[in-house]
Amino acid sequence: MEIAFERGWSRLQNGELIASAESAGFDVLVTTDTNLKYQQNLRNRRIALVVLRTTSWPRVRRSLSVVVAAVASASTGSYTEVDVEPRARG
Repeated sequence: MEIAFERGWSRLQNGELIASAESAGFDVLVTTDTNLKYQQNLRNRRIALVVLRTTSWPRVRRSLSVVVAAVASASTGSYTEVDVEPRARG
């Protein structure tokens, strides 16, 4: 697993990021940008997109098995939004 920052892609906009990930041979791009499907034409993409509906790492970590399952079941050109566990109430 790599993150966009490690590849120097942190300044790329969505379309450029998706294209760069496809060109680099990635099969799946995991993001938290829930507006991506409205901002980009996702037809004819070779990469699968998995969109997490939170930017909270603790929430993602608690729901890691759901995220891993979404990545494992992603197929070429697919778009999947993943709901993660809500914040614990106390």
